[in-house]
Amino acid sequence: MELSKETEKLLILKLLGLESPTPAQKETSPMMGKICMIRTYSAGVHFGKLVSKCGQNVVLENARRVHYWANACSLSQLAMEGDKSPDKCRISMAVTEIELDQAIEVIPMTDAAYNNLSSVVWKA
Repeated sequence: MELSKETEKLLILKLLGLESPTPAQKETSPMMGKICMIRTYSAGVHFGKLVSKCGQNVVLENARRVHYWANACSLSQLAMEGDKSPDKCRISMAVTEIELDQAIEVIPMTDAAYNNLSSVVWKA
């Protein structure tokens, strides 16, 4: 059986996990709409409102990047309590929206942690 070039391309993308999702393939997550901390494989740590998730791709609104935290032992503590020394953290300014690939951890944040980490902005 011979496949058209388009079908062949779609099959290769599907095998590599790179095909674009159809609306029916979009995941629902119990964390959708919540403020979450996201750890990615290569883009670091971000937090914001989770508005979309499909496989390891996530979209956050009002998102900030955590470049460095000073006084929390893990992302779990950071998501639950924030940082005990927020003035020593490097948290970027917010972007309206960001799409992150290879999200490997999604942790819902408490209001206290969000307020703590939002209290600082690191920029040049």
